[in-house]
Amino acid sequence: MKNAFLVGIGGFIGAVARYWVAGWAYQLLGAAFPVGTLTVNITGSFFIGVANGFAEWFQWFTPETRAFLFIGFFGSFTTFSTFTYEMFALVRDGQWLSASAYVLLHLVLGFLAVFLGFELVKLWR
Repeated sequence: MKNAFLVGIGGFIGAVARYWVAGWAYQLLGAAFPVGTLTVNITGSFFIGVANGFAEWFQWFTPETRAFLFIGFFGSFTTFSTFTYEMFALVRDGQWLSASAYVLLHLVLGFLAVFLGFELVKLWR
């Protein structure tokens, strides 16, 4: 029950953070392309890489902290379901080039963000 509560609190904080970060990205870069979700997913990927680095190299996180952070916060902050819906909408609207770029940017930049976050922590140890 304790872990479920921690996941819920982390999820609430992650959802609010997602709302703020995505809104900021849309204000800064406009809404012609789904930059809010892209920004959230890349930022989340980077920080989940950092958190995983600390978890692996320094054993910083208890099981409760992992539940709060990885399942709750990051699970709510990064929005793969929104990503897939926005990809579908681009395809549905005949924007195949934008849809392809959207998928490629998420996959490549997301992977690079996780890698860089993890490697950053490795340099720190």
